Amino acid sequence: MTDQHQRVPIALRTEALEQLLVERGLVDPAVMDSLIKMYETDIGPLNGAKVVAKAWTDPDYRARLLADGTAAVAELGFTGRQGEHIVVVPNSSTMHNLVVCTLCSCYPWPLLGLPPSWYKDPAYRARVVKEPRAVLSEMGLRLPDNVEIQVWDSSSEVRYFVLPERPTGTVDFSEEQLAALVTRDAMVGVARVMA
Repeated sequence: MTDQHQRVPIALRTEALEQLLVERGLVDPAVMDSLIKMYETDIGPLNGAKVVAKAWTDPDYRARLLADGTAAVAELGFTGRQGEHIVVVPNSSTMHNLVVCTLCSCYPWPLLGLPPSWYKDPAYRARVVKEPRAVLSEMGLRLPDNVEIQVWDSSSEVRYFVLPERPTGTVDFSEEQLAALVTRDAMVGVARVMA
């Protein structure tokens, strides 16, 4: 990469590229806006957060979610490519689940949107299997030694989704309030949900 590319922020380069594509008639700005909106509001971490909040407030839904994640998330309308077979793994005070795709970047798009760059990074994919506690610590999550860490390897056949622990002090929270607490990182297992 040249020095010039390093000095120009990626946002400016992206904007310039988009402008060129629009000027040449290769991209319709309305279509671009609708795709961006879709990934920000209709497909993304908010969907997964709604699933988590429902599971925290409805024991019957939680049971269905853990028994058949694909069917349970479909009850809430979250289906589609990269979400054909979802397995939900629950965190507890003694078990922490962590998701990776060691081959590429298989990820439950209907629930979490686009995968973050660190999820696709070869270093994360290789290290998290061998030394999950160290990787989590580097990402800001320090778990007590008595908490077991289970690493789940997503694939094209199955995508794993972490059901985080409900934080204390949220007994009176509505589903909407709970969903607002849930982050994408907590549903991958590299963070916890904080009240």
